[in-house]
Amino acid sequence: MAKTKILFVTHEMSPFLELSKISEITRQLPQAMQEKGFEIRILMPRFGNINERRNRLHEVIRLSGMNIVVDNNDNPLIIKVASLPAARMQVYFLDNEDYFQRKKVFKNESGEFFDDNNERSVFFCKGVLETVKKLGWSPDVVHCHGWFSALVPAYLKTTYKDDPAFKGAKVMYSLYNEDDFGSSSLHAKYAEIAPEGSMTAEDAANYGSGSYVDVYKGALAFTDVAVIADQGVSQEIIDFAKSRDIQIFEPNGDEDYEAFNDLFDQFAPVEEETTV
Repeated sequence: MAKTKILFVTHEMSPFLELSKISEITRQLPQAMQEKGFEIRILMPRFGNINERRNRLHEVIRLSGMNIVVDNNDNPLIIKVASLPAARMQVYFLDNEDYFQRKKVFKNESGEFFDDNNERSVFFCKGVLETVKKLGWSPDVVHCHGWFSALVPAYLKTTYKDDPAFKGAKVMYSLYNEDDFGSSSLHAKYAEIAPEGSMTAEDAANYGSGSYVDVYKGALAFTDVAVIADQGVSQEIIDFAKSRDIQIFEPNGDEDYEAFNDLFDQFAPVEEETTV
């Protein structure tokens, strides 16, 4: 049987960037699944406080050179990679000087959300899918972690739904209590600049005002499986998932890898029968 291919999309991962429990889950879960025989790829942003020399990042020339359009502006996308030798995994980093080369990740020195966090998220989500296409690798499952990846499900179910690289891919979205978001907002502009290809303004309207709850609801509107990955996830978000009849998966702890194994196995590729 062919290996199930899992794409992990996250804004943080240990040891590169550690902001919340997301970083540890996205470090351990991919390795655990790889050890169980799944084929893994991991993509995240290359934020400015990720030390390139210490983490041995280097540019992947054959993947770099694309431009990602955000709010009618072309933005160059640079792809870098680093290895985790102990885990035998590679992590791909999406970089852009204007969006990511800052000392702070999501908030300025005064603790306020960057005004362009909406654009930064759009850039990252579009860039992830274009990078995977350029890799020539087709995931069976796309597992997103954190609000920064919230548009990936929408793009997969609209603009990229018939793309050979993603056709038939199932979307999993992990729900977290992201305290860092707090009362901040990506504002309605998030939904305004999100549409791409066959993704319409009506599709993007699922993301509402760009609040924490609205961003998660927007992602869930295009999600096949919602993973309860944290304590204290907004009940409004969980109720929304239930109202959409989305499959809800709640592991028995962060290291319930057998349950994750069974979950991912549901989406194993079906091998076509050959006739002699």
